[in-house]
Amino acid sequence: MTTLTLALLGLLIVISPGADFALVLKNSLVYGRRAGIHTALGIGLAIGVHISYSLLGISYLISQSQWLFTVIRYAGAAYLIYLGIKGLCEKTPEPKSTPHLQAAVVTQPRTFMQGFFCNALNPKTMLFFLSIFSQILGTNDPHHQEALLYGFYLMALHGIWFCLLALFVTTEKLQQILRAITRPVQHMCSLGLISFGALLALRS
Repeated sequence: MTTLTLALLGLLIVISPGADFALVLKNSLVYGRRAGIHTALGIGLAIGVHISYSLLGISYLISQSQWLFTVIRYAGAAYLIYLGIKGLCEKTPEPKSTPHLQAAVVTQPRTFMQGFFCNALNPKTMLFFLSIFSQILGTNDPHHQEALLYGFYLMALHGIWFCLLALFVTTEKLQQILRAITRPVQHMCSLGLISFGALLALRS
C-alpha cells in the first residue's frame, strides 16, 4: 500500500461512526466539553496499546489463536454493553445547570478511562491493526520506523478527530438546540453502545 492509501484508510476508519463516536457524543452532551475532550484523549492514547502489541509480535499470536481473539472480543463487547447500561441508568444533569456543575458529575480520570478502554478493547480497531500492520511490518524495515510513524499518525488522528467532535457538539448554538433533547440523545448513544456490544458478541 502507498503512503497516501494508508493515510486515507486511517482517516476513514477514524471518522466512521462506532462505539468511540457514541461515547464521545454522549459524554460531551451530558457532562460538557471537558468530559468529551478527556474521553477523546483516552481514545487517542489507547491506540498506543494496539501499536505496542503489533510491534511486539503479539498481533500475530492473536491472529493465530482463535480462542484468544474470542476472549478479547467478548471482553470488548461486555465493556460496551456495560457503558451503555450505565448511560441508561445515569441521571442527566438539569439543563439549567452550569457547565462547571455538569462537569463535576463525573471525574476527569473516569471519562478518560472510559475512552481508553472503549478503544483498547474494541475488536474493530484490533482487526484493523492486525490486517494493516501485518503488511507494513512485512516490508524491509527492521526498526519498524514506518509502522511507528503510521501508528503515531493514527493516534494523533483519533485524538484530534474526537476532540473536534467534543468541541463541535458543545458549541453554544448547538447546545441551545440540543439542550431540550439531551436525555433522548443520551439514551440513543447508550443504546448504540449496547447495540455495538451485542453485535460484537454475536458475530461469528
